[in-house]
Amino acid sequence: MELRLGRYRHFKGMEYEVIGVAKHSETLEDMVVYRALYGDGGLWVRSASMFLETIEREGRLVQRFTYLGDEAAK
Repeated sequence: MELRLGRYRHFKGMEYEVIGVAKHSETLEDMVVYRALYGDGGLWVRSASMFLETIEREGRLVQRFTYLGDEAAK
């Protein structure tokens, strides 16, 4: 799996910082650990396959999360 650490934009517009990849304790599936760059800055996890997938949005195929760069989150 290829996933760069850094800043990403979700297809709905909010930004997040990917801080690492963890393994699910029972399935050993790769899970992306990321922090919201808004609100209380909560931590989230999502399966890597779902994080990296292409989805249909308003009749177009788009990435669920788009990489913005590895600069430190602001």
